[in-house]
Amino acid sequence: MSTVEPEQMARRRHESLNIINALRRGTVPADGLERIAVGLDIEEGVIGRQLDYVSEGGGDLKFIRGDYGSGKTFFVARALEIAISKGFATAHVFVSPSAPLSKPKALYQQICANLRTSEAEHALKTIVDNWLFAIEERLISAGSGEVADTALKAATEKEIETALAGISEKNTALAAALRTYYRANNAGDFPIAQAAIGWIAAEPTVGRNFKQVAGIKGEVDDSTAFLFLSGLVEIIHGAGYRGLAIAIDELETTQGLQRNQRERSYQTLARIIDALDGGRMPHCYFLFTGTPAFFDSSRGIRSVTPLYDRISVVETDTYRNPRQPQIHLTRFDTGKLELVTVKVIDVYSQAYREVDRERVSHRFIRAMIKKITGRFGGRVDVIPRIFLKEFVDLLDKCEIYENYNPAEGYEFEAGRLKGDLKAEEETVMVVEF
Repeated sequence: MSTVEPEQMARRRHESLNIINALRRGTVPADGLERIAVGLDIEEGVIGRQLDYVSEGGGDLKFIRGDYGSGKTFFVARALEIAISKGFATAHVFVSPSAPLSKPKALYQQICANLRTSEAEHALKTIVDNWLFAIEERLISAGSGEVADTALKAATEKEIETALAGISEKNTALAAALRTYYRANNAGDFPIAQAAIGWIAAEPTVGRNFKQVAGIKGEVDDSTAFLFLSGLVEIIHGAGYRGLAIAIDELETTQGLQRNQRERSYQTLARIIDALDGGRMPHCYFLFTGTPAFFDSSRGIRSVTPLYDRISVVETDTYRNPRQPQIHLTRFDTGKLELVTVKVIDVYSQAYREVDRERVSHRFIRAMIKKITGRFGGRVDVIPRIFLKEFVDLLDKCEIYENYNPAEGYEFEAGRLKGDLKAEEETVMVVEF
């Protein structure tokens, strides 16, 4: 047996453990989502082809539409996983009071804070280091031999300006911050280097000292945030990644804002679409999620006719076309949940040991689904998170205790979920007297 096989088995087991641990907590696993995804093959194919187009220098987007329980956040996480596998950097941002769509600076901050690559979480510093290293390697290669440190440093600083020429013409601050980071790193001045990364990420705590050293006035604001984002994408691509895939989740929260904030939010959305369509954001891909109300209600984007017309879809029959601006996810049903349990059993078997299918039979799984959905008004679409959390607990007990029989011992006690339910789950829960 080759040495590769044990290593692959160990990685597979580690990934399996991570998936099961996440399901125990009722959260979406960070990796390995393809192993528990069901019914998304066509949609994943569409996303994959869009990412290929973006990797070649295009800019594109997709809106993911679905009710609660349709798996929007799971699908977006899976889409970002596909992006990572294709060599993209990614960022997953949730629209919230701290990151409203109406404030581009806040979105930019969240994108920088949540940057991820296949090698690193919170990857901004790693990306910048890779970009600068690529510049140095290119200069050394062009010189056909070794280059003196002082000459290399001077040439690299000049190349920083050249690489960001399009950005520097409009705003010199990004290049100045990167040049300061490069100098500080070489000099071993790590506080200034760290401050430079913080300033690039629009962190509010960067002190005045850094701006004096860098010769920078001001900071990233709402008027310059997208300019800095364009620069960031150039850096990401220059560092060897295919581009940047950004997920902006839960757009429906915008509907609850005051009218002027909603209008600014929709203006931000229009600016992003215009920039992508106009070729001003190459190598950048956006995913947005929202409920049907966000797309169709009077407080949603239907209130902005030009925006609505650009991202609305043509529906002439039951065959939905995921290549249109919106992918419409349908609600989870019993069939899909049963398929997921089969996949979870396979993952669990690789994380621990083979699951006893006599104790965890298909008949028992169906009975368990019925038992749990009965406490949530029969709504299968509401329970996947709760069901999988319960199901993993049951698999644990079967693995630990040889005499545990779930068909005799399992009861769904909704009371123990108190404080763990989401608003949508709590709304449909049937109260027992």
